[in-house]
Amino acid sequence: MTKHETYGSVWDAIADTPEQAANLRARAALMQQIAAIIEAAGWKQAEAAERCGVTQPRINDLLRGRVSRFSLDALVNIATALGRRVHLALEAA
Repeated sequence: MTKHETYGSVWDAIADTPEQAANLRARAALMQQIAAIIEAAGWKQAEAAERCGVTQPRINDLLRGRVSRFSLDALVNIATALGRRVHLALEAA
């Protein structure tokens, strides 16, 4: 018989520690919001890259949700280049 584990989120399932899961969760949330801004503006990847101060392949990675290729710092920089401020909130776990 195989034991099945359950997790609170996919991030909890793939991360080795709660800290890593929290970091992945934060990066994914930022990436989703940045992708939504790009989509709402109707920008092609090249235009989005120029506005974000990154390369087109980098935007492609972001839009494809490749979380492992972005640090929180990089995502905050991209959001700032788009004229946004990043706000963090702490909640009890």
